[in-house]
Amino acid sequence: MIQPDFSGISLQLKRENDKVNVFDIVRRKWVTLTPEEHVRQYLLQYLTEMLGYPAGMIAVEKKIKVGPMDKRFDLVVYDRQHRPWMLVECKAPEQVISERTLHQLLNYHRAVPCRYWVLSNGPQLYCADAADPQHIVWLDRLPAYNL
Repeated sequence: MIQPDFSGISLQLKRENDKVNVFDIVRRKWVTLTPEEHVRQYLLQYLTEMLGYPAGMIAVEKKIKVGPMDKRFDLVVYDRQHRPWMLVECKAPEQVISERTLHQLLNYHRAVPCRYWVLSNGPQLYCADAADPQHIVWLDRLPAYNL
């Protein structure tokens, strides 16, 4: 498990009609701050501000086809050739990262194959290097974006 330091991150928040909204730096719009969105936004800030991932190479909540169903991935980070490189599945903090979470990510991976898989609920963060599908390696830190 990876222990990211979110302490230096502050989200841009505003209250509107009894709801708290957060400004999404990738989508460049205000979105409702649900528990899962909170995790997604901290992770976005961590990737861009702390690790230097380019915000322009990240997609947030895009629709994909998983079999006959329409689904939405949480985050995909693209490499400099605009190929999917990292697939991220976020959950609310009270949801434990489990095999079920991994299976959800793997279903999305069929539609958007990526080298790296990330699962997070905030306190728990896991990253796997799936470059060799026969030998998945769980990492102790997120990979650098130096492609």
